[in-house]
Amino acid sequence: MIAACSGITGISLFWGLYLLLTENRRKMTERIKKYTKDHSGHHSDENQRRKGRMKVKNILRAAGKIFASRSFTKKVEEELSKAGIPLRGEEFIVLNIISFLAGSVAGLFTRGIGAGMVFGALGMAFPYLLVKRRKRKRLEKINSEISDCLTVMTNSLRAGYSLQQTMDLVSNEMTGPLAMELKKTIREINFGTPTEKALSNLAAHVESEDVDLMITAVLIQRQIGGNLAEILDNISYTLRERIRIKGEIKTLTAQGRISGLIIGFMPPAIFALLLVINPSYISVLIQSKTGFFIMLGGVLSELFGVIMIRKIVNIEV
Repeated sequence: MIAACSGITGISLFWGLYLLLTENRRKMTERIKKYTKDHSGHHSDENQRRKGRMKVKNILRAAGKIFASRSFTKKVEEELSKAGIPLRGEEFIVLNIISFLAGSVAGLFTRGIGAGMVFGALGMAFPYLLVKRRKRKRLEKINSEISDCLTVMTNSLRAGYSLQQTMDLVSNEMTGPLAMELKKTIREINFGTPTEKALSNLAAHVESEDVDLMITAVLIQRQIGGNLAEILDNISYTLRERIRIKGEIKTLTAQGRISGLIIGFMPPAIFALLLVINPSYISVLIQSKTGFFIMLGGVLSELFGVIMIRKIVNIEV
């Protein structure tokens, strides 16, 4: 009963805040509908899906106004931008809270307090893990596109294009996250941002060593001069060799990385599984002093093993 009341109270709180914050908008929408109502009765599936997405985003935006002015919201929004997820920081925080409440309530109703704790933790961690995975995949795609980007830039510079024209050409001719980042940089330059500052913003936003190398070469060339086409050609060759060597290292260290994953995730997974299936069996480690020290020693040994394996398999190129 306590778990049910807690879940209902949380959901009611967010629903009440949404109704309170969107009262004026709903009244205006109802008034506009009287004059813009479609009498034909036909709506395309695409319009219906778009309306559904906008309605969900409006709910998240209204509920997220509580966190809109917080400093950590800006940091969350930066991470979402780096991952290519079109959400605001406050919207993501609300989704995280909803995921945590849904997991906790589902666990409490099914298996009790232990399952509620496990499912709540999973619900809280899942959005952040998803963002981290999207960010890593996007970074890998950007790194794979840099070589082609440098080839196009080199040929354009040799044909007589300026740096800004070359970046504009690459952003229009190529597709993918790197082209989108270059479009943002061109937009910043057109709005009056100095080229050096716009390129530095690009490097800070992408967080890629290969992009940093390319931009550093461009900035140095703009200060001391030189043949930029030849410089970028040499960098393109270097990056292709780095990608080849990284692929070989990834293949040779696959067994060690898998061992690290098993060592890192299997004990916590077994602990969470036992906490859900048989809480009284695993509660000895939490309630007794001896069990607590045994569990602490296991956690410390686990962390030490994971750190050592990461040091062995992470080879810098």
